[in-house]
Amino acid sequence: MHMNSRSLARVALVVFAGLSACDKEAEPDRVVTGHTGPKPEVLPKMINNELPFRYPPALYSRKVQGNVTLRIFIDAQGRVAADSTRVVETSMYAALDSAAVKGSRDLRFVPAQRRGDAMPVSILFPVYFRHPDAPALPGDTILRQPTRTQ
Repeated sequence: MHMNSRSLARVALVVFAGLSACDKEAEPDRVVTGHTGPKPEVLPKMINNELPFRYPPALYSRKVQGNVTLRIFIDAQGRVAADSTRVVETSMYAALDSAAVKGSRDLRFVPAQRRGDAMPVSILFPVYFRHPDAPALPGDTILRQPTRTQ
């Protein structure tokens, strides 16, 4: 079965958008600002309509799955600063890590704020690559709930 990269991303990629780091309700201590200055009062919120991550076709066809944790620097305009993204936890597959880093360039956010002013922050951003026909990875109970039969 042939799928274009946009279909692959829709079908095969689950991204947990760093909800613990991008939710207003999250603890500000979970956000690292990159300096010792003040922490944001309002955390950044992702606003992308479509996720920019593309599952590498060779790994998709082999049903390879993995998690990549990125550190991204979000500027005061809500853009990921060029060349700021770093892999903090590797998936152990260079192609998945590269796909996560490449996709992060197109992430957009409502910027973090302190006292009503936008401010730059650095956050951890997990990216989960999942194949719909592969077995769940350990810890995926939240991502794949069993379907109930009636």
